[in-house]
Amino acid sequence: MPIKCLLVGLINNDNLDDELRELKALVESSGQYEVVGCVTQRRAQAEPRFYLGKGKLDDLRDLITQLQAELIVCDDELTPAQQRSIARVLETSVTDRTGVILDIFAQRAHTAEGKIQVELARLKYLLPRLVGKGADLSRLGGGIGTRGPGETKLETDRRKVRQRIRDLEKEIKLITRRRELTRRRRENMMVPMVSLVGYTNAGKSSIMSAIAGSEGGADDRLFATLDTTGRRVDLPGGGHFVLSDTVGFISKLPHQLVASFQATLMEVKEADLLLHVVDVSTPGIEERISTVENVLKEIGSRPHLELKVYNKVDLLSPEEIDNLRLGLPEGQMVSAVTGRGMQELLELIQQLLFGEATEITVTVPYNRGDLINLLYDKSQIILREDLPSGVLLQVRGTRLVLGRVIQALGGERKDE
Repeated sequence: MPIKCLLVGLINNDNLDDELRELKALVESSGQYEVVGCVTQRRAQAEPRFYLGKGKLDDLRDLITQLQAELIVCDDELTPAQQRSIARVLETSVTDRTGVILDIFAQRAHTAEGKIQVELARLKYLLPRLVGKGADLSRLGGGIGTRGPGETKLETDRRKVRQRIRDLEKEIKLITRRRELTRRRRENMMVPMVSLVGYTNAGKSSIMSAIAGSEGGADDRLFATLDTTGRRVDLPGGGHFVLSDTVGFISKLPHQLVASFQATLMEVKEADLLLHVVDVSTPGIEERISTVENVLKEIGSRPHLELKVYNKVDLLSPEEIDNLRLGLPEGQMVSAVTGRGMQELLELIQQLLFGEATEITVTVPYNRGDLINLLYDKSQIILREDLPSGVLLQVRGTRLVLGRVIQALGGERKDE
């Protein structure tokens, strides 16, 4: 039997309906819960102790009894103190959006790497929530060379969690090093990397299947893809690249996940081209684009080349498509299901990666001899001038080569 749960959210913007609809989808996506009701309160910010005001909390207690709810799910991440206070007053289990997302990630991670990253995020979320219920639990015993018989199981659990976090962080560092070696081999072979990013359930896996001919495809579950996969794609006009799919982003994405998935998200940071997939069939397109942009900023540096891919146009009328063209940033309209626009998308990718040569002027520091050698090997040097700050080069070459140099230098350049 699914667990009956009540959703709780604060009205502090115009997007509450979208956020609660998304929270409901998240809760139901886990397959363990049945949403039996929703409670909202208009507040500029959460009440520091109970999230909701006292009157609304009383209403919620009555509703729990009436609907026989077993779990409260809050739309915002609760502090550990808020979570404990609400649970104590309502005498029922309480979780939040972050807890639900972490549970879904735990269900969907299949590779060893994905499981390590999810476990790390969950433990960082759990640690501050490991608390006792009385002064006795925090009382520690004495002894020489030991904590003594007065040590509580809770303190033991805390130490085990902290040690496990340290162990997992070491494993992630090893994963990061392995990915770095793979990336360097790919760079030496001048194989471009293209990464798919986007809001969860935007259709990234379907796009990957359509482009790379990989198995899988449409899956309506949120966070259906957690483990990064890479596929070689041969372009019709010559050349090839490696296409990688990544975890979907979402509103209020837990910081623990962004931090824990840094090794996986290196695929985004190190890509030569980002394909930002957008679901145009769902309300709130601009907000979802903004959410993805904010997560990309949190990740750090990003590729020099980026292309918006507006997916699921098969679900829209011609008039709706025309209106979208006017209101959204420039990009390619596609349907991964019907194949509409996919050939044009491949042509755009080829043009961006291997298209007409571009001419730039860039100053390369003397300690970056690797970049100077790359420009001499893979592009045409028009002008060189040795300056105190480095080598000033005017070069002509493909966007792939020049884009990598620009990205390595932090985006500083002068276009001619």
